[in-house]
Amino acid sequence: MKTLVLLASTLAVLVAPLAVRAQQPPIIDRNLFFGEVEISGEQISPDGQFVSFLKPYKGTRNIWVKKTSEPFSAARAVSAEVKRPISGYFWSRDSKFILYAQDAGGDENFNVYAIDPTLAADPVTGVPPTRALTNLQGVLTVIYSVPRDKPDIIYIGLNDRDARWHDLYELRLSTGEKTLLRKNTERIAGWVFDHDATLRLAVRVTEAGDTEILRVDPDGFKVIYSCGVLEGCGQAGFDAQNKLVYLVTNKGPLNLTELELLDPATGATTPVESDPQKHVDFGGVILSVADDRVLFTQYQDNGVRRYFKDHAFEAQLRWLESQFPGKEVGLGARTTDESLWIVSVHSDTEPGEIYVWNPTAQTLVHQYRVREALPRAALSERRPYHYKSSDGLDIPAYLTLPKGLPAANLPLIVNPHGGPWAQEIFGYNGFAQFLANRGYAVLQPNFRGSTGYGKAYLNAGNGEWGRKMQDDLTWGVKALVAEGTVDRRRVGIVGISYGGYATLAGVSFTPDVYAAAVDIVGPSNLLTQIDKIPAYWESFRKIWYTRVADPTTEEGKALSIAESPLTRAKAIVTPLMVVQGKNDPRVNIRESDQIVAAVRDNGKPVEYLVAPDEGHGYARPINNLAMVSAMEPFLAKYLGGRCQEDVPADVAAKLKEIRVDPRTVNGAVTLKEPDATPSK
Repeated sequence: MKTLVLLASTLAVLVAPLAVRAQQPPIIDRNLFFGEVEISGEQISPDGQFVSFLKPYKGTRNIWVKKTSEPFSAARAVSAEVKRPISGYFWSRDSKFILYAQDAGGDENFNVYAIDPTLAADPVTGVPPTRALTNLQGVLTVIYSVPRDKPDIIYIGLNDRDARWHDLYELRLSTGEKTLLRKNTERIAGWVFDHDATLRLAVRVTEAGDTEILRVDPDGFKVIYSCGVLEGCGQAGFDAQNKLVYLVTNKGPLNLTELELLDPATGATTPVESDPQKHVDFGGVILSVADDRVLFTQYQDNGVRRYFKDHAFEAQLRWLESQFPGKEVGLGARTTDESLWIVSVHSDTEPGEIYVWNPTAQTLVHQYRVREALPRAALSERRPYHYKSSDGLDIPAYLTLPKGLPAANLPLIVNPHGGPWAQEIFGYNGFAQFLANRGYAVLQPNFRGSTGYGKAYLNAGNGEWGRKMQDDLTWGVKALVAEGTVDRRRVGIVGISYGGYATLAGVSFTPDVYAAAVDIVGPSNLLTQIDKIPAYWESFRKIWYTRVADPTTEEGKALSIAESPLTRAKAIVTPLMVVQGKNDPRVNIRESDQIVAAVRDNGKPVEYLVAPDEGHGYARPINNLAMVSAMEPFLAKYLGGRCQEDVPADVAAKLKEIRVDPRTVNGAVTLKEPDATPSK
């Protein structure tokens, strides 16, 4: 009898994990998360005659067009990009042209292209001709304004004369003719036009890093508003009378950003609105494209909160929202008369359902579902999560737990966002859903230094890279371990850009916390990082010096060294994967080479992927699939999550192409940590 009891107990132990595993949804093919999206990016032409969208053409994401009344089967491709997918586009105000910007291999030197979708297809490409409106090498084109009343004109900036600053040009769409309007010799970072396409304001970043809003007068510039380097202020368009400008600011005693009205004639400001719940920064003012009246203001707070200023529009949108309980409705492109809108319905488990909405008739015409084949029922809830950091500061985050598994002793992936002056917001997150499907809990914190939660929270990150900002991640792990949700021995960290830095800081400054790490285009050496920023980031340099560290001073250089993961590279024992784009203008490939070489020389495990046709992150789906196909078994090996075993031949070939043998990397640099940590 005793033997039977022992046997039964043993079987229970063996069968229980299998039963739990059986409750998990099946493994979802990684291609459904990271492969080329079948259809996305729908817009409607301003005259309402055409619907456009993004869809693969000859293997690459391109622009397609159909008449609004036609079925999608009648659509035709109008662009034929081959090397790089089109990520976005827009219509000219008169609906004659479709415009898009494209760089070369991720170098972020964008040129602007125009297509007349009514022209006949070229027999070679199969699409209408594409005209390069700017066709410059090593130049970043910036679009400042697309005026409503001058539909053949857009206003652009070009940094071909001085790589640091953009001169202002008028660009005629029909001919490609460019006319120089302003030579930028006064550190102008932006130009602001009113509703009549009159240049009214300019934005300047001073050598001290302060922001100045300037009135443009016939005889020069006049400062009408300014805010300090640790404050924020910016315009959000002119009012309906075209006299006052909407201003978003947290100047002076303000903590949360608020909406104000600024009089360009006098510089006087009038407060308009801040968060009624006194919780988050001002999120945006939405104006009518028909007559410039305010439709509503909004705030990002675990979802979008709207405050309506136009009661008729409120009734229309409330009806729309009532059709989709439990989901958020996003407003997209609209016709000039606002009779038709593109709307997206989404949630944490819904990437998007797209409709054409007629607000007057209150009709909806379904268009498509984004990533239609993705099984929504198998996706996991992504919910707000709060915890205290090392100094008691409350850290807002999002937590995704794997569906079908009990919330106990789970492997965890910490996924810090990039920026770091950015914000993780609620909604569908493909990366979190992919990891949750593999059995991981996913923590996505808005650590101090994140935007959206006020000036004090943002500034709490100053000088804290690798320090309290890193504590904000570590204490998130501790909280989940203390709750019993996470197995402390199976914690990994994966991040991109600043998140990549935080990944490297995690394994170098807190090597006992993480059992696996994937750094995607993250800086490892803060001295070389700021030394290699693009020339057109000159206005950002002083902000970096103030918020991170100023390497031109003895104290700042010491702080840069102390906060660099490369300084503590010998402490890295966690298995590490590093991912880089060869053409990255923001985080130079040297950042990845240095840390790979250092970990290699220490005899610790490191894997390295470098895509020769990518920049700051991977845009091409085949490269993303190759990266994930390497990352997935890497995480499974060290953390124990599930893993899709099969890899398609084309993805396997691409992975072989971008995988770099660490022994061949020439980037060894040694940073010696100061004898004492510098005070701030």
